Amino acid sequence: MTRLPLIDPATTHGDVRASFGRMPVALNIFRMMAHAEANFIPAMRFANSILHRQKLSHVNRELLILQVAQWEHGEYEWRQHVPIALGVGVTQRQIDCIEQGKYEDAAFNAAEKALLAFGREVIENVRVAEPVFAAMRKHFSEQEIVESILAIGFYMTMARLTEATEVDLDPAAGMTVFEGGQKRTG
Repeated sequence: MTRLPLIDPATTHGDVRASFGRMPVALNIFRMMAHAEANFIPAMRFANSILHRQKLSHVNRELLILQVAQWEHGEYEWRQHVPIALGVGVTQRQIDCIEQGKYEDAAFNAAEKALLAFGREVIENVRVAEPVFAAMRKHFSEQEIVESILAIGFYMTMARLTEATEVDLDPAAGMTVFEGGQKRTG
């Protein structure tokens, strides 16, 4: 059971209320995040920029988000992002491999293996070993490398938010939320 009460979107005001009004689904994670009223809108904009504006491909972003969810035991993020990952082209085999920590599996191409090795280093060690960084640079631009770090950090925060407050799991909204954010960005 959720440790803090979820914010009722109808009791919010101004930009927070407008943000809830644009959401196709007011997920519990957003209702929890709304407690931090000053951070809510910037966080929602940041999340939307990660999901819709990065040069990093949707597939690579979702691989990283699922990796974060797996490493951080972020059950909420896992449930919401598996359908998104499938919707943007991640395969079920890749999802299964991430769930099992099999980042070197043949389900991943060389670039994806470099990405997941990089993600693991950022999550576990913060500093990235030179060979892992060099492999990442071989496949990804400087922009994509920094975007990867920002996506990892944001979803580590989301995992901490949902796990520390024990946010009740919503049914997977996945592509409904993803496509809703895409319409606002486009």
